[in-house]
Amino acid sequence: MWLCIIEKLLQKKGNSMHISNEGISLIKKFEGCKLEAYYDAVDVLTIAYGRTKGVKAGDTCTQEQADAWLEEELHEYGGYVNDAVDVTLKQCEFDALVAWTYNLGPTNLNESTMLKKLNNKEYQDVPHEIKRWNKAGGKVLEGLIRRREAEALLFEGKDWTEI
Repeated sequence: MWLCIIEKLLQKKGNSMHISNEGISLIKKFEGCKLEAYYDAVDVLTIAYGRTKGVKAGDTCTQEQADAWLEEELHEYGGYVNDAVDVTLKQCEFDALVAWTYNLGPTNLNESTMLKKLNNKEYQDVPHEIKRWNKAGGKVLEGLIRRREAEALLFEGKDWTEI
């Protein structure tokens, strides 16, 4: 029994995919980049490419800082996906999951039906599960419908750029 547990932990530690330029492009397209702090759709102070950590009203940043923050956060959010997913992923699938998690957070990822289905190797159900997450503050938002559609297409390895 212990051998199985140790093997599982070693397998998890070995899962170290990184987001590709395709996934970064999707995030940049849907987050946009604002160099001055603003309130997002659910009144959370945000700056740069959707950064919310430590943002205060009146904060500003340079484009270079926005890019550095995104790189730092994508490493963090890629780690959340690597830690949560127990199955083999294609690069496009990983990219879509990082984009989704970057927008919705690791708690939503870990508690989602999407993750349960994915870890049960029900890959075909994941795009539908991605698209279910189209609300902010309890309201369906057109921008989230589009973003989730793009993430679902990316997960399937299809062109998402016209969304």
